[in-house]
Amino acid sequence: MRTLDDTDRQILRLLLEDARRPYSDIADNVGLSAPAVSDRVERLREIGVIRRFTLDVNRSLLREGSPMLVELDVRPAAAESVAKALTALDRVDHVFRTADARVVFRAPIRDGDVTALLDGVVDLEDIRDIDANLVVDDEWTPGLGEAELALSCVECGNTVTSEGESARFDDELYHFCCDSCLSNFEARYERLQSGV
Repeated sequence: MRTLDDTDRQILRLLLEDARRPYSDIADNVGLSAPAVSDRVERLREIGVIRRFTLDVNRSLLREGSPMLVELDVRPAAAESVAKALTALDRVDHVFRTADARVVFRAPIRDGDVTALLDGVVDLEDIRDIDANLVVDDEWTPGLGEAELALSCVECGNTVTSEGESARFDDELYHFCCDSCLSNFEARYERLQSGV
């Protein structure tokens, strides 16, 4: 699978609506058999389009602080580490890192004290400014649109098109833009394996 077709997109949309939807229900919606849907979902997982099946918790029904959208102006060298540290926090819902060294996240904050949440998690010296706003309503609706598959060749970095190749080495699937890149990778892989 090096391209997405309309059936793949429809399967993804149905799973975005409800990740626990039975394959038989999806099959009825897309005109395939349940095993065919299962095969397509497995291929989408294998290439990384589907990373995981998750749960959307309505935090407004839980008492753990006020929901806040927080924007941090971070030293550029620390933006990635700050974003990773926040992502690791159980109470943080979403983390975004922008090109201009800002980290935006959503989390319930007790007593509106963002600094207390950050202290001990990140180096406060890396934070230049904090802008926090109370969230009164939110809706997370991930969409798909008419997305196309954008695999990169592991050999040269070019985009893998429908003419590309895929191959498995040690149970890991790799994608190549052309037969030449596959051959180069395979030769190097075999040299490394024989040298071990």
